[in-house]
Amino acid sequence: MTKKLTPREGQILIKTARQAIENHLNGEVDPPINLDDYSPGITEIGACFVTLTMNGVLRGCIGSIEASQPLIKDVQDRAVGAAFHDPRFPGLTLDEFSVLKIEVSRLTNPERLEYSTPDDLLNKLRPGIDGVILRQNSRRATFLPQVWEQLAEPELFLGRLCLKMGLDQAAWKDNHLDVEIYQAEKFIESA
Repeated sequence: MTKKLTPREGQILIKTARQAIENHLNGEVDPPINLDDYSPGITEIGACFVTLTMNGVLRGCIGSIEASQPLIKDVQDRAVGAAFHDPRFPGLTLDEFSVLKIEVSRLTNPERLEYSTPDDLLNKLRPGIDGVILRQNSRRATFLPQVWEQLAEPELFLGRLCLKMGLDQAAWKDNHLDVEIYQAEKFIESA
């Protein structure tokens, strides 16, 4: 991520996500994206998460941590994933689409967080700022920075992230897990 996106660019990403979901609901294929039609900020290689809520309750969230394609294309793909392929939820229905709220989070590249002890890890995390990726062998899990809003205590945040990864919630204390952090630039669909 080279620089912050403008609010207008953020709204283009939201509109792209909504259009991709609508196309899928209607059985249509997304038209190819002409990158020349968009600003460099949303056509550079980027990674994002698309989060869907209904009445403030999670309805789907899918994303990518590593940037591998133009950001606008990543948004398109992750929106369809969040609406129809999040294993925690059935596929979105047309009735739900009309009350759906879309949030797009553009991620910075993850950076390894070096730490020596569990207390050192707690001291280095920045609640509300850092998204966190935990890794152990082939297991990996992440929480976006906005998850701090529900899990404000670092011990609880890391414990739930360990559970999400399929480990005991004390695994972050008992093992030296690989930790990476990233930040997110968040855009929320206006009502």
